[in-house]
Amino acid sequence: MISFQDPTRPVRPGEELDLAKLEPYLRAHFPKAAGPLLVEQFPSGHSNLTYFVRLGDREFVLRRPPFGSKVKSAHDMGREFRVLSKLHPVYPPAPQVHLFCDDDSILGAPFYLMQRIRGVILRRELPPGLALPPETVRRLSESFIDNLALLHSLDYARAGLADLGKPEGYLARQVRGWIERYHASRTHDLPEIEFLSRWLYSALPASSAAALIHNDYKYDNVVLDPANLTRITGVLDWEMCTLGDPLSDLGMALAYWIEPADPPELQQISWGPTALPGSLTRAQLVERYAHSSGRSVSDMVFHLVLGQFKLAVIVQQIYFRYHQGLTKDPRFAALAEVARILLRAAVRTAETGSL
Repeated sequence: MISFQDPTRPVRPGEELDLAKLEPYLRAHFPKAAGPLLVEQFPSGHSNLTYFVRLGDREFVLRRPPFGSKVKSAHDMGREFRVLSKLHPVYPPAPQVHLFCDDDSILGAPFYLMQRIRGVILRRELPPGLALPPETVRRLSESFIDNLALLHSLDYARAGLADLGKPEGYLARQVRGWIERYHASRTHDLPEIEFLSRWLYSALPASSAAALIHNDYKYDNVVLDPANLTRITGVLDWEMCTLGDPLSDLGMALAYWIEPADPPELQQISWGPTALPGSLTRAQLVERYAHSSGRSVSDMVFHLVLGQFKLAVIVQQIYFRYHQGLTKDPRFAALAEVARILLRAAVRTAETGSL
């Protein structure tokens, strides 16, 4: 039987873990795990680094910040560990965590271990041999958005996460903060920045009621049941989770959602198989979210523009690390153009007022 589960690969050069220090640390915390230590890497992802760790018969996923990153607030392993430790009991798709280490002498940075959720992860290209009929794609689109609405409905205070963020003034801080982040990682002068900076401030809506938000919700951050690809069994990458406007979370998900009618340049940087026959459009996703959540979605053009702008800045920050020589990952060389494409998409959304 063909397996479509996410594979691991040998660790990329320059991102190796110090096994001589890691192994005794793990054995001290898991003394019953008899057998050799094996470490491989999950090859996708552009931010925090994710490794598969097998210690004897125990399997873990290890998360640590990227090498060379100076944006500590975006790679706070302790915060991510605390979020997951409180979130998993009330939202099972969030992985269970096992161990947090803030001793930099082990791996040079804080890290944590969590459970490995085995399943299918849909990335830009479908796994070879995997066929998704239109009806399955439609139902998966619906599950994808319904799961986001479910996350936004959680009682975050009861889960012990009321101190995770400051919902009041969230959108204004987002606009200001992401503009500042762009300028801190600027490598080229781009005319779209001035236009989008003015537009985002002028179009700033009132915030919706606060919710626990993921902030990076997309197909390759969800794990699907291999026996039923419309069922989501895991949600990964909680590094940007906070309390804020749920519509901004939806807007970020829409920024990743590329449609067949989008310009060819956007099609080239598709983040996942969102344009397959049967996929909901961005407008249909918003309609489905409104139905599932009961929330007003009248300001979604703003939230999509903000999501596209944020995504462009995230890409620019990753390119900046490459441009500065802080990482040698060859995948990052073309990201400057990806950032430009996303900025142009945000300008089109703002000018047309259409999702």
